[in-house]
Amino acid sequence: MDNEDFLKLGYKIKYLRNKKGFSQLDLSLKTGLTTRTISRIECGTIDPKYSTLVRISEALDSKLIDLLNFSL
Repeated sequence: MDNEDFLKLGYKIKYLRNKKGFSQLDLSLKTGLTTRTISRIECGTIDPKYSTLVRISEALDSKLIDLLNFSL
């Protein structure tokens, strides 16, 4: 994945999080990730591990493939 893909991934996670009505704190509590990590993922500034993406997708009641499908 390149930088543009990280931005798209972050936007998709933020979109799904907002659609569920979750704050970053809510997602943090559901995943065990810090709010800073979630913010950095949503801003596209870090390359999240596979296991992190699985935790996020489960917390958002989404399939992992839904996170990686960048079309809304």
